[in-house]
Amino acid sequence: MKTLIIAEAGVNHNGDLSLAKKLIKIAAESGADLVKFQSFVTNKNISRLAPKAEYQKAATDPNESQFDMVQKLELSKADHLILAEECKAYGIGFFSTAFDFDSIDLLESFNPELVKVPSGELTNLPYLRYLTRTGRPVLLSTGMANLGEIEAAINAIELSGTQREKITVLHCTTEYPTPMEDVNLRAMVNIGKALGVAVGYSDHTPGIEVSIAAVALGASVIEKHFTLDRNLPGPDHRASLEPDELKAMVVGIRNIERALGDGIKRPSTSEIKNKSIARKSLVAMRDIKIGEIFTTENLTTKRPGTGISPMRWDEVIGRTAPRNFSEDELIEL
Repeated sequence: MKTLIIAEAGVNHNGDLSLAKKLIKIAAESGADLVKFQSFVTNKNISRLAPKAEYQKAATDPNESQFDMVQKLELSKADHLILAEECKAYGIGFFSTAFDFDSIDLLESFNPELVKVPSGELTNLPYLRYLTRTGRPVLLSTGMANLGEIEAAINAIELSGTQREKITVLHCTTEYPTPMEDVNLRAMVNIGKALGVAVGYSDHTPGIEVSIAAVALGASVIEKHFTLDRNLPGPDHRASLEPDELKAMVVGIRNIERALGDGIKRPSTSEIKNKSIARKSLVAMRDIKIGEIFTTENLTTKRPGTGISPMRWDEVIGRTAPRNFSEDELIEL
């Protein structure tokens, strides 16, 4: 099964359309399936009194409000159209997360193949109903949530007309960057088992190994922030991959997909040629004369494995040599 890899540009364009276009190019060159932005109208999402998160204070002007910080990162309808065309030119899917009703309507005009519930909206019932009313496949991000909250969101989405089979729950930790001890990848596996849904991972850790491990554990979707340069100003750059790292992550995931295989244990195509070389056969420990009894004193096992298998040892011991055998010669019956 191919993993859906979402390169999360998010707000790492810093409100600069030319930077957003560069991010699309990077995502396409990495081999990701989709490049994702964030669509919002600030005054419909954030109170002017809302504080910043600690990670946002560390990465931006601590005296600037969350409202002012986010407002500078808004993309207009015209911006969305330009970016969608840019994605088309580079052969990568355009995707975005909507944070309010107006933005949901805007993205609906692009006829998206799927929609995304960000972690902060998981407990927003009116939002869940409005976003999922079309029945499109849903990615449900679950940062800060417990299993009961995830189940309640899934139930609300189902009641809005989206089948559970169309919901993929993304395990996530809402901290940028996420400490390794807070990742808890096994929770992703347990979400799938407990709720009967497909699972994926929205990764905010440094590096690429956790995303690759998530695929090995069954993630069908990987979402990862990336940036042109981690030193750029803005709330999410520090927790993002740089271009070469994004490419390496995609390569690693694709390698793991191939390595997972179909689960049936059998000799692989590449190793069959080595079977006779690496395995052993019954051979003469010393010269054996015709009519002599095969015993532990005159038989042994050595490479190559083109003769009688050592698994027939008990069958051969006690039988009579049908002809003369020289030392190291393969035994025949």
